[in-house]
Amino acid sequence: MDGIIFDVDGTLWDSTEVVARSWNQAINENSDLPADLTAAKIKSLFGKTMNEITAALFPSFSEEDRSRLGDLCFAYENRLLATEPGTLYPGVREAFQALSEKFDLYIVSNCQCGYIEVFLEGTNLGPFVKDTLCFGQTGRPKNESIRILMEKNHLKDVCYIGDTMGDYDACQKAGVPVIFA
Repeated sequence: MDGIIFDVDGTLWDSTEVVARSWNQAINENSDLPADLTAAKIKSLFGKTMNEITAALFPSFSEEDRSRLGDLCFAYENRLLATEPGTLYPGVREAFQALSEKFDLYIVSNCQCGYIEVFLEGTNLGPFVKDTLCFGQTGRPKNESIRILMEKNHLKDVCYIGDTMGDYDACQKAGVPVIFA
């Protein structure tokens, strides 16, 4: 095996409380919608693409208005997570350290640009990760982002570690074995 690719949310850390607070602030300051998102609601949407999340949260908005408010929510999220990181799951740091001694580690997520960088900075896992790719960079479904990252890094034999059925489905489409966290 020449690499292990990880998902972030629900696999490596839990940022749902901080994300809910940041989105509620963005919604409150930039719309007339009630700012009543909970960590549970956010958690139920993680794993979906940014476009799918904003469509689920703001169904009455036009695509343009959904995109505008979504971009604000994502910016507020990155900013707050930079000062209040999510909770790294027990054993992740030790696992990354041990795995990085034998394998190159990567991250592919359906998140916005800047999120993975905030995650790596806030958890100090950056030195263990060789490369990352996200929906915000590619605008493509996770299976295509996985294949793009593999091609970019000349990877032939990888596995993906994720936590949702969406991760499983993406890996099936990408032809990559998946391990559920």
